[in-house]
Amino acid sequence: MPYIVIDSERCKGCYFCVKYCPRNVIRESTMHNKTGYFPAEFIHEQEDRCTGCKTCAIMCPDTAIEVFK
Repeated sequence: MPYIVIDSERCKGCYFCVKYCPRNVIRESTMHNKTGYFPAEFIHEQEDRCTGCKTCAIMCPDTAIEVFK
């Protein structure tokens, strides 16, 4: 089953991944990272919806997302 891992310390909260995820399995976190940004987070309750398309990783300007298939 494909899934993604978002490095919350590298994420600056641009939310391009949230906007462009075709399956809507990424959201804004309610917890901030050590630099004060609210990073994106993978919605684990919907992980079966992730297809591993890599759109999120391609759109991420901070290279904070890894996709696993």
